[in-house]
Amino acid sequence: MGEKQHCHSTAVAAEARARCIRLLSHPAKRKQTAVHCAAASAIRILRKQHRKQQAQRLLAGELWANAFDLVFTNGFGRPLNHQTVYKHLKKALQSCGMENYTFHSLRHSFATISIENGDDIKTVQTNLGHFAPAFTLKTYAHVSNQMQQSSAARMEELIASLPVAK
Repeated sequence: MGEKQHCHSTAVAAEARARCIRLLSHPAKRKQTAVHCAAASAIRILRKQHRKQQAQRLLAGELWANAFDLVFTNGFGRPLNHQTVYKHLKKALQSCGMENYTFHSLRHSFATISIENGDDIKTVQTNLGHFAPAFTLKTYAHVSNQMQQSSAARMEELIASLPVAK
């Protein structure tokens, strides 16, 4: 590989790493990590949160206690209270006109929208952290109106491309 090709592939790899993040699957399973690629806007938010957390860590000094390397914590590195998280979620959803959504319904919507927009089931399964694609299909992916309409349009296109029988 020439130097120019190596530099290009190194730059591409660095760009790909910049859009991905290594996550622990669960604090109890610290040895298991996975790399998840996300939208650039989501990565920017996570990086901003990381910078904020680093400042909080400096302020807290010896009181800092983030044993699980959590991304979102209180000012001392401890896990957020679930009621606090839920309250902030509801406020954010309300501002978007989505006040009836829950964490689970957002997850379900993510899976369905991902499939509707062409993500293959294996990618969706990986993004959701499921063991098997079959579980993802069974649990989250239902046939939506948009999926049925797209299927009908593809069939119509196929029929229109066939020679007319005489």
